Amino acid sequence: MSTDSAPPRVGKRKLKLWGAVAISLGIVGPTLAMAGNGQGTVAVVGKSVPLVFVFGAIGIALIGHSFIRLTQRYSHAGSSYALVGLTIGKRAGFLAGFAVMMTYVFFAICTLGAVASFLNAFLAAADSGAAHPPHVPWVLVALIAVVVGLFFNTRDIQTVARALLAIEGLGIVCMTILTIVIISKGGAHSTGVDWSTFSLKGNSFSTIMGAVVAAFLSWAGFEGCAALGEETDDPKRNIPRALAWAVALTAVLFVMVMFAQTIGYGTNAAGLHTFATQGNSLTTLGKTYIGTWFSLVISFAAVISAFACHLASVATAGRLMWVFSRDGLGPKGWSRLDSRHSQPVNAIFTVAAVTAVLAILGGITKHPVVGTGDPALDFYFYYATIGAMVLMFAYFMMELGTIKHLLVERREKAGEVVFPIIGALLMLAVFYYNVKGQTQWTAAPFIAFMILGVGLLITLFLPGLADKVAAGLSSEPEEAGPVGKDLLAPGIEAHLPAGQD
Repeated sequence: MSTDSAPPRVGKRKLKLWGAVAISLGIVGPTLAMAGNGQGTVAVVGKSVPLVFVFGAIGIALIGHSFIRLTQRYSHAGSSYALVGLTIGKRAGFLAGFAVMMTYVFFAICTLGAVASFLNAFLAAADSGAAHPPHVPWVLVALIAVVVGLFFNTRDIQTVARALLAIEGLGIVCMTILTIVIISKGGAHSTGVDWSTFSLKGNSFSTIMGAVVAAFLSWAGFEGCAALGEETDDPKRNIPRALAWAVALTAVLFVMVMFAQTIGYGTNAAGLHTFATQGNSLTTLGKTYIGTWFSLVISFAAVISAFACHLASVATAGRLMWVFSRDGLGPKGWSRLDSRHSQPVNAIFTVAAVTAVLAILGGITKHPVVGTGDPALDFYFYYATIGAMVLMFAYFMMELGTIKHLLVERREKAGEVVFPIIGALLMLAVFYYNVKGQTQWTAAPFIAFMILGVGLLITLFLPGLADKVAAGLSSEPEEAGPVGKDLLAPGIEAHLPAGQD
């Protein structure tokens, strides 16, 4: 392998437990998740949004168990695809890697809609007294985000990434304060603190399970610190602990914030309609319950969070495309690195171009339509759902890998196999209830399955190529060199998308 295409080596083990927890929290992007993932959910399940997130938290806890058990065995600078490859086999690792790559392509696409929606919400909050607050066409905002993102993604952006992570921390603090204030003030005057939001009243179990994808989207990437096995002090102890803390903290945060938002707008028809049609659901609540200044702070944090997620998604997808093409899957041009910054600029430009084209098409055709009333937010939800379902397949394979690991390598823990089995069944249930009732081939679940079908065909009909790519994806650190965290632009591993691997 030539020097210019070999993955860079990672540094010394200096990351402590708290740092690993912070990385996972930053990767999830809580501000983006809570500001944008409730609207599409409330349009489907009404006031039962908190219940959807309870099911999501349970699912993520089960997936988290798999990551914890496997990272106790493998302190690897890789991701879910690496752990799948090390437990099930190279071809399964390739398929998981292909799923992760496509996940971040779709996250790079969808986050453009979030940036545009949140920016217009910020402008409206800044000029709240105007009858017609300023509004920038969402496609224009998306294209500007693409250009600015390219500028940063073709340079060393470690300092920028740290600043973005600090802003995300500010968003978490603001959301916590807002949640406490809303609950302490008794929620909306019309309906108050309505605990029936945690019940199935008015919804079927299948409806709730069909909406769980939005919850999984919020947690996507929680396992990010698992990619830092080579840089973490005592990784086989601290990485699993960091994963447990990240899951626990985000589970409490997301369920409580969604509960606060639901009762904050009100659980009657008018309140739920208002919730569903917000460009940034946190901004209006911030102004109503605390003040304009607070809404501006949390709205700005959401804009930056969404942009950071786009930035990181493009970087991650580009790096994965680089590895795939380096080993023979994809144009050779994607495998070239920029000599100055060691960035796969051709692959990054390709991802950015795809996101720009789809944004333009979305603006011209006025599709997709999800039902939020905001074209930018509809764009976000549609492509985010595709990405989340593809990522859930990678998580499903993680569950299968953990089942094998517990039964073969850790028989003393064999009783725990019930957890990955339940987790795998939960994934299958979510897939089923999302496909059930869909009639159009362009529905997000069908597009996700088509993408996975391409990866499966490559695995079945080009097994030698799949094995070669998988070897590059999931090599042990002491062997061919790590590819995992190193797929990310310097510093960007600290801020992957919304939720997001």
